[in-house]
Amino acid sequence: MSTGPAGHVARSTIRPHSETGVEGRKGPLRTFLSTWDGVRIDSVYEPGAVVYEESGTRSGRPGSPSGRDGLVFVVAHGFTGDADRPHVRRVARVLAGYGAVVTFSFRGHGASGGRSTVGDREVLDLAAVVDWARGLGHTRVAVVGFSMGGSVVLRYAALSRVGGGAGTGGGEVLGAGVDAVVSVSAPARWYYRGTAPMRRLHWLVTRPAGRLVGRYGLRTRIHHRDWDPVPLSPVEAVPRIAPTPLLIVHGDRDGYFPLDHPRMLAAAAGEHGELWVEPDMGHAENAAPEALLRRIGEWVVGRAG
Repeated sequence: MSTGPAGHVARSTIRPHSETGVEGRKGPLRTFLSTWDGVRIDSVYEPGAVVYEESGTRSGRPGSPSGRDGLVFVVAHGFTGDADRPHVRRVARVLAGYGAVVTFSFRGHGASGGRSTVGDREVLDLAAVVDWARGLGHTRVAVVGFSMGGSVVLRYAALSRVGGGAGTGGGEVLGAGVDAVVSVSAPARWYYRGTAPMRRLHWLVTRPAGRLVGRYGLRTRIHHRDWDPVPLSPVEAVPRIAPTPLLIVHGDRDGYFPLDHPRMLAAAAGEHGELWVEPDMGHAENAAPEALLRRIGEWVVGRAG
């Protein structure tokens, strides 16, 4: 799965199909965004259910994207998910209690164009969505990713900074940066095959028959090329995220990635990261209880709200 040539600035080009302003908006806005490499990304903006007054207390009325109510959550789904899947909608509904929410479908998923590169070029999708969220007037952006999306938010945060900073390796900055990062059920390293679900996933991605199953059985179009070059791994990305607040969440019954993955990520984060190991939780969005999603919302408000 190839990436862009070294030296190119990986910025997104936003081409919405409707107005971008959200001042006073009460309903959702759905549009397609164009990434730096020309893939159309289906994206949905939903105003938050609450605002924060000047005192920092929560109010139940809709508000404008200014001050503390300028917070928006960008939700990055897992592999084979999309913006319309029930588990993604559930995440959006809970987080809407803490700010505006943007959901989207990664390339190769749902109504978006292109083919999935399983975490490589998906950073360009996220860059387009984050830039759009800031263009809508939001002053604070938090990214919340699950599984594949969890690895993407880590890499994106490492390759971007609010106002500049660490770049892609040649000094370029990938997008506008974010104010808080939450990674749920993410791998620490690539090519992991230590569990039966991950061995099945590798078959799905690497075999022609598996890609057919992905396309017609899971509604996910998967690219046939190998990564070239291999992208920055999540555990290599994490040290570059500081000082942006970082939360790593993992279930102790995750059937895809055992607990050495979140512990590796937490060790790489050092003092700037926080690790929550959730008892009796499985993998990603489907397994995340609403109480955990509310705690994530509160954590983000406390760091980036």
